[in-house]
Amino acid sequence: MDTPTPPPTNNVTPGNVSSSGTDAEKQSKLKMLLGILGKFIGVADIATVRFSLPSQLLEPVPNLEYWNYLDRPETFISIGDSDDEIGRFLGVLRFWFTKDLKFIKGKPCKPYNSTLGEFFRASWDVRETLPPLTTESRPSSIKSSSSKATTSASTSQQPARVSFLTEQTSHHPPVSAFYIECPEKGIYANGYDQISAKFTGTSIKVVPGVHNLGIFITLRNRGDEAYRLTHPAAHLGGFLRGTLAIYVEDICYITCAKNKTRCILQYLGDGWLGKAKHRVEGVVYRYDDDTENLERLKDVPTKAILAKISGSWMGQLYYTLSTDSKEKHLLIDLEPLFPVQKTCPAPEDQLPNESRKMWQQVTEAIHAKDYTRATQLKHEIEEKQREMAAERTEKQIHWKPRFFDDMHERIGQPHLSEEGKKALQGLNTGSYKLEPYELL
Repeated sequence: MDTPTPPPTNNVTPGNVSSSGTDAEKQSKLKMLLGILGKFIGVADIATVRFSLPSQLLEPVPNLEYWNYLDRPETFISIGDSDDEIGRFLGVLRFWFTKDLKFIKGKPCKPYNSTLGEFFRASWDVRETLPPLTTESRPSSIKSSSSKATTSASTSQQPARVSFLTEQTSHHPPVSAFYIECPEKGIYANGYDQISAKFTGTSIKVVPGVHNLGIFITLRNRGDEAYRLTHPAAHLGGFLRGTLAIYVEDICYITCAKNKTRCILQYLGDGWLGKAKHRVEGVVYRYDDDTENLERLKDVPTKAILAKISGSWMGQLYYTLSTDSKEKHLLIDLEPLFPVQKTCPAPEDQLPNESRKMWQQVTEAIHAKDYTRATQLKHEIEEKQREMAAERTEKQIHWKPRFFDDMHERIGQPHLSEEGKKALQGLNTGSYKLEPYELL
């Protein structure tokens, strides 16, 4: 894009609110949080433990709204534009590095805990798409190739709509299913979100839960070419210094089975002795039966490498092609980018268990800094959930999601139910009315 995109003004960007307040207020909140977390040292997974944080420690945003991967939806819908399979793989990587922009531009925060059957839906109308990434070597400097790679966005008079639907499909353990679709571009993605977390005393280690097998992206216009993107482990640290920060030091993988292409991404530890921070390195390679499940970069045969990735996952990312390993091309520059604003149904079109409607009063109380009332309202929501759970147990009712198939019927990739297909179609067309239903 030609100019940096400013942060959204109408919608609160998750992560920005938590940075508000005086230094004294921030220190007081961190001390309170550290005192609570200290009780969970040695607990294998605090994500499955029932405990309620005081409202002043929460970000006033629902969890299902917070956990989405469309901070820059133009990178998602541009994945399938290249006619070259390596170009499409690079497009997946470009999306990958923008999907969590909220963590780069904002502060780590704790949203509300989702309740069983709670759901969230939103859409983005994207007018600018990114050009396909070059897969041909040509003489140019990093500067010139980078400007061609990411700033020459094309603008369409008719925007492409990206729709997002997510539902809490399990409460113990907490799991949500999501589905993303852009019919105009023939692309969709789905998966389960679940984390496992452990407090070590100085940091929280967060890893994907057993149901979270990654993000699955399918390109309908490319013969259902599919990609699986797995998540790395991350650490939330800085409790003792008083400044929370996210650190990533792990390996993750992106695989396209149809083209037998795979990427190993290695996130390196914090820099010291002059080394750059937030570094990431990777290779895209063609695999066979012997190399399909390689885990380390150094094990990839040189002859199989198609491209190499390098840079900072909080700044500029570059790639080099195997045909010319000396020339760097800019994959994406994250520095001028901010999460873009989403569109949600109007309050009158939202159901009581829709995230923004369900937590509206709690959100208003937190914004007003009336933490006593916010905590009371939050407890009322939680108590109602406990009463419904007890009633289901008493009546031997097996709860099922409304918008997705039962979680245990699909491994890793949730499928939309008929109700889910209707809700997604409504997002695509701007028809948001849904029939109320009894949530038990």
